[in-house]
Amino acid sequence: MRYEIHGTVMQSVDVYLTRGESIYTESGGMAWMAGPIEMKTDTKGGVLAGLGRKLAGESFFMTTYTCQGDQGLIVFTPESPGKVLPLELQAGQVIIAEKDAFMFAEASVSLEMHFKRKLGAGFFGGEGFILQKVTGPGKVFFEIPGEIREYNLQPGQMLKVDPGHIAAFEPTISYDIATVKGVANVLFSGEGLFLATLTGPGRVWLQTMPLSNLAAKLARFLPTKSG
Repeated sequence: MRYEIHGTVMQSVDVYLTRGESIYTESGGMAWMAGPIEMKTDTKGGVLAGLGRKLAGESFFMTTYTCQGDQGLIVFTPESPGKVLPLELQAGQVIIAEKDAFMFAEASVSLEMHFKRKLGAGFFGGEGFILQKVTGPGKVFFEIPGEIREYNLQPGQMLKVDPGHIAAFEPTISYDIATVKGVANVLFSGEGLFLATLTGPGRVWLQTMPLSNLAAKLARFLPTKSG
């Protein structure tokens, strides 16, 4: 499998498959394709697996694309302005991502829901209790709103982050939520009541434009129904 990422703020991914190679995505995730590509849509793992994906922000059904000839092309585009994050996972390697971040992956990569273990992180973490867990081996692609900032935290090293800016992290990262200290900070900083603390070791990917922030900004310009 070969791929090319094009564009800046609305990127697209060209995926070139050779005979027998397969990738899968959520239902409706493909933008356009060419060549001898066969589509197969099913629950990919059964009803329970489909329900788990639905809770994690993906579709109940998944579509697998398999090349039946020398070469086929499939193009994917994100649902919002942002970047495409490609990762090559080794066998058993895991990435935890925000809800609805999964774009597509090789057939060898598994996708399932992931629960936050701590109540505070679940209630106030910006994405709820359910995240996405992908496990290698193989290539996986995430769609991240805004730009991507990657940090490789050393053991004990911490980042304090507005929870909505967390896009993905390795499972070795410790994730917790704490209240912002100081009445003035809570009332006037504009950062809300809670901050996430990410503690290494491991990699963290942050997003510069959480969709919740974008939606709130756009809502100010939408017409409202008069009483």
